[in-house]
Amino acid sequence: MEKNKKLSSVIVEKLRSMSNDQKAKEMARYFKTGYGEYAENDVFLGIGTPEIRNVAKEYFKETNLSQTALLLQSKYHEIRRAGIEILVLKMEKEIDEHKRQKISLCYLNNIDRINNWDLVDASAPNLLGAFIDNKDKSILYDFVVSDNLWKQRIAIIATFHFIRKGNFEDTLAIAEMLIDNKHDLIHKAIGWMLREIGKRDVETQLKFLDKYAAIMPRTALRYALEKFDADLREYYMTLKE
Repeated sequence: MEKNKKLSSVIVEKLRSMSNDQKAKEMARYFKTGYGEYAENDVFLGIGTPEIRNVAKEYFKETNLSQTALLLQSKYHEIRRAGIEILVLKMEKEIDEHKRQKISLCYLNNIDRINNWDLVDASAPNLLGAFIDNKDKSILYDFVVSDNLWKQRIAIIATFHFIRKGNFEDTLAIAEMLIDNKHDLIHKAIGWMLREIGKRDVETQLKFLDKYAAIMPRTALRYALEKFDADLREYYMTLKE
């Protein structure tokens, strides 16, 4: 336990030494940490993603899962992000299925700390989607109906891993389940995943839009249409009027 704390403390101190108060204030505003906002009370150090990734690359080989879990429990956003990046690097390098399961479980056991959209987007495809590919995917559907914003976003963003492999079934099913969701971050996630499907199979994307464009949230539709030409965008947006 002492060893776990020692190495995690080294990583924490390295990140804290890189803090920038002005950038931390800007990030706190950008990531909506104010009263009543979706990331209320999250705390930032003011460190950019490239710097966090560099620290993760430096330490991921010697950092075990217990040490990584301590990072995921930090109150500081960037330290949690470093924990995520370490897990992602471990998952990418690991071929043993039992060890991959342990990495994914470390993520799931600390899922309550994956509590902002960038943390979700950096983790869900690589730590959940990659592990449950060709396995039971019921956890995604449990997350959809959980009434937890971050679990709902994890559910659909995790399917990005499947999209990359040409499998769209779960993305479309989850997008349909979330079509009436009220949160803007879910709308953006739906639109983004539909756009990614369209990059690989535009007919599948169009079939979904033909069915749901008139009722889906405007933000989701706008994100989904981003790569279309002006005339096609106008046609689908007109369906909302």
